[in-house]
Amino acid sequence: FDASKPFKMTGTGTKVEWMNPHTFFYIDVADEKTKKVTNWAMEMGSPNGLMRAGWTRNTMKIGDEVTVEGSLAKDGSPTGNARSVMTKDGKRLFAASSQGTNP
Repeated sequence: FDASKPFKMTGTGTKVEWMNPHTFFYIDVADEKTKKVTNWAMEMGSPNGLMRAGWTRNTMKIGDEVTVEGSLAKDGSPTGNARSVMTKDGKRLFAASSQGTNP
């Protein structure tokens, strides 16, 4: 991941993989101009790190709208390293990111 390429995007959850060594979730994000939808993979920390940050297995469900902040993949793929996730109700959670700078 490239810390010099930050992003902030909002999308709808399509899948959550709660597993070691990293938890992944996937969101559909629509391009504002073209309306094309891309499924983005978001990497977070380990389940243990997420639980210490206030997460549970039920914090994010398929169909939930979330806003994610993090860093883009170096290879240009639709993949990000999430630093924080904000739920639709405004709850902001640290994503136990492997990157050193957290919000």
